[in-house]
Amino acid sequence: MTEFLFTIVFRLLALLPLRALHGLGALFGRLIYLASPRYAARTRDNLRQANLATDQNHYQKVLSATIAETGKSIMELAWIWWRPYPEVIRKVLECIGLEHIIAAQKNGKGIIFLTPHLGCFEISALYAAQRVPITVLYRPPKLRWLEAMMRSGRERGQARLAKADISGVRLLYKALKRGEAIGLLPDQVPSQGEGEWVNFFARPAYTMTLIGRLAQTSGATVLLASAERQALGRGYVIRVAPLLLDFSQPVAQQVNNALEQVIRTCPSQYLWSYNRYKVPRGVQSPEPFEGQAC
Repeated sequence: MTEFLFTIVFRLLALLPLRALHGLGALFGRLIYLASPRYAARTRDNLRQANLATDQNHYQKVLSATIAETGKSIMELAWIWWRPYPEVIRKVLECIGLEHIIAAQKNGKGIIFLTPHLGCFEISALYAAQRVPITVLYRPPKLRWLEAMMRSGRERGQARLAKADISGVRLLYKALKRGEAIGLLPDQVPSQGEGEWVNFFARPAYTMTLIGRLAQTSGATVLLASAERQALGRGYVIRVAPLLLDFSQPVAQQVNNALEQVIRTCPSQYLWSYNRYKVPRGVQSPEPFEGQAC
């Protein structure tokens, strides 16, 4: 029954213009913030930890915008997943750095897209999928009935999904070997044995090591990609930039440093409510790092 009702609601929401969904999303974000003290506290703490605001007034403005943008990211899912694929792609107003994707395709060693929880990260892979086959690593939702809906919304164009397990990682290696693209959320907390503690905004965060292994083994081009949400539901601007890795240094820290730079360009659209600093089950808590806030 829950699945049926949720599907109906999603279908009805998808009929609305994106501008209307973003308006509802801004309201929905504020309702969630007021209804969940734990969610609200994590959002505030993570944003304050990043130390991006110049003063208290600036912090409050960014926090308010963050709350609204988080709600928009939830509501726009109906539009992104249920609207016809060509219509969704047309909402990408511009792709800044498209030349890096073209150059990577010519290189023929595959592409590793790193897309953080910033803006509409759902549309980034769909946009890439019109140009190149892309296999995206994902973590199945806790609600099993939601997975089918999610897969149908994400597996369009040349996009395919791979579960975040051993079999999924094998699919990533195979895709790169064929010269195709893969996509990962680099700021997603990995499971025990799949990450290491490195700083993220001056605080230790358990960070995946898979990126370094994939890049070093395949020789693939690593690209950072983000889709910035535009005002009034006009659409999205995708930004793509190369990430040159030094394999003699910790790759996970290089990735986090690069993510920080991207997030600083549009801090209100980062998912600060995500539990980025959690300690995964079986992982020992980190020792304080140099530069960590006390």
